[in-house]
Amino acid sequence: MKTILLIGLGKYGTHVAKSLSSLNVQVMAVDKSEDNLKNVEEFVTKAIIGNSSDIEFLRTLGINTYDECIVAIGDDFQCSIETVLNLKELNAKRITARASLESQEKILLKIGADEVVYPEKQLARWTALHCGANSIFDYMELDDGYAIFEVGVPEKWLNKTLAELNLRQEYGITIIGVKIKGKLRFILGPDFTFNENERILVVGKQDDIKKCFKI
Repeated sequence: MKTILLIGLGKYGTHVAKSLSSLNVQVMAVDKSEDNLKNVEEFVTKAIIGNSSDIEFLRTLGINTYDECIVAIGDDFQCSIETVLNLKELNAKRITARASLESQEKILLKIGADEVVYPEKQLARWTALHCGANSIFDYMELDDGYAIFEVGVPEKWLNKTLAELNLRQEYGITIIGVKIKGKLRFILGPDFTFNENERILVVGKQDDIKKCFKI
């Protein structure tokens, strides 16, 4: 079972704790505030009061025994920096940290975070894409400029097969599934034909997807 140390239980950290509760993981939650800890007690394996900028406190938690350390501190960037530095010194296996500004993102990566989550930036991108292009229903960014988009079927694709569209050769994208009446279908043969009111799951470089769907 995967073990996660979650540090910081503001609004973002609380949402992370609740989301993790639906997965088969053990979560140790840490925060300076007893009230914040009470908000997540039912969603985590254990909750403890502590100051993550104090390396001696973190040392008592056995940092290198956790598969992942999530630094979800949002209102005290100095504490975030000190926490990431402490986790690195204590040989944390993997550190994911939250940033509220692009400058913070750069600093956290530079001092040792393996991944930086920038919720405001990611939500802004999703909102812009969703509102700016009527055909986009959802999307998820992947590494190296790749993404998965859930989009509507372009009119010119209707009643055409995957083989006829030849999307991988034309645009460098891959259709990984289609949502038909709310149900996902993942195995699509070359003779599969698109119909109106279906939604497509497509993976590829974001620029290629945007070009293909004229986003």
